Amino acid sequence: MKIIILGAGQVGTSVAESLVSEANDITVVDTDGARLALLQGRLDLRTVVGNASSPSVLRQAGADDADLLIAVTQSDQTNLCACKTAHALFNLPTRIARVRSTDYADSPELFDEKNFAVDFSICPEQIITDYIVKLVEFPEALQVLEFAGGLVSLVAVRAFEGGPLVGHPLKDMRKHLPQVDARIAAIFRRDSPIIPEGDTAIEVGDEVFCLAATRDIRKVMRELRRMDKTVKRIMVAGGGNIGHRVVRAVEGGYQVKVIDRNRRHAEWLAENVKSALVLQGDATDERLLDEENVDQMDLFLALTNDDENNIMAALLAKRMGARRVAALINRRSYADLLQGSQIDIAISPAQTSIGTLLAHVRRGDVAAVHSLRRGAAEALELVVHGDAQSSQVVGRRIGELPVIKGATIGAIVRALPLREKPVFTDDLAEERQFKVIMAHHDTVIQAEDHVIVFVVSKKLVPKVEKLFQVGVGFL
Repeated sequence: MKIIILGAGQVGTSVAESLVSEANDITVVDTDGARLALLQGRLDLRTVVGNASSPSVLRQAGADDADLLIAVTQSDQTNLCACKTAHALFNLPTRIARVRSTDYADSPELFDEKNFAVDFSICPEQIITDYIVKLVEFPEALQVLEFAGGLVSLVAVRAFEGGPLVGHPLKDMRKHLPQVDARIAAIFRRDSPIIPEGDTAIEVGDEVFCLAATRDIRKVMRELRRMDKTVKRIMVAGGGNIGHRVVRAVEGGYQVKVIDRNRRHAEWLAENVKSALVLQGDATDERLLDEENVDQMDLFLALTNDDENNIMAALLAKRMGARRVAALINRRSYADLLQGSQIDIAISPAQTSIGTLLAHVRRGDVAAVHSLRRGAAEALELVVHGDAQSSQVVGRRIGELPVIKGATIGAIVRALPLREKPVFTDDLAEERQFKVIMAHHDTVIQAEDHVIVFVVSKKLVPKVEKLFQVGVGFL
């Protein structure tokens, strides 16, 4: 696939890193030549220096025969203008724009072909906010991801001593939870993947990925570790784009304090939040944290735009008694280094938001993609099409499918027969009448099933895509 990425910031660079490794033809456009030179020195891609919305620059980048445009510059206006230009002058098939302003997001009619011609809009800040809110709801989890409109959840937890299943084979799970169907999709032990089988025993410290119907996920988590107390008190360091969104999302159900270094911005925050307490100061100031009783906090979130500040604030809060701490860390090397140490959760913004983009790049009908373990692994939701003649999977048992070592089919979401075709809405299974089926070797895949596949390495994704592709005989 020939892809043009506009913007070589954190999001653009992360997208380029992810896609270039999958044999795509990538061109990155940015006004900063030095930044592009560093990127080109690291990755096998083309670069063009210039204004991303300029017709001549887009032509130089190869817009005449490109398959996909991803506009992720810091400017909403530039991204929208670039999509319109790409559509009007080059008839570029698919256009994705990063849109941070809620003013644009609240007016979806602006994105149709008559206006800015944006096929898909993304807001990384909102994606990260939703991700953090899930971590607040599930304080024991390292990651919480949803599939099939929220019907199925994939949760990553660290196995702790005292969990009922820890030290026992996976086949014992059915004894502990006779009424719940769940699947352990993967286990990472000392950063090495283990493909789970019935006799596989979970050890203390294992990072375990559990897949189950959302309504059952808490019961499954109790098997792996002692459940933490419910989060009641939250302290947020940084009231920027992400910090402000998080505070607005959680302040109704929790006691929230937010610290911001900038006095003027702190005053603005105080006027634009409802019940949260806004403090002006430095989140790495030990005296301030002590005065605000950081030791009584159930969760400390370091969400400033400075990695080092976030790391130091989170480490200090943990040392001073905060029960659980999470830090927003852009540099992948930092995140890998600190995850699971004194910092409970290292949140990588780029890896958290990239799944939304990858869903539009993957071959076949891919409903959702989630990047796992900071980009090392991946979970895909694929929609099955075709019939027994045109598809390798339709009408076949999972145990009969070609074995892809490192790829696991975890669950299937199937629509029950209806008079009218069901549609994913904000309502849950009762209205949609979808059935969640945990995958077993004798489970038969049907056409239009949503199949959730876990891969321990991104290198396996092309093989999975090929397996689920429909043959040329299917129309």
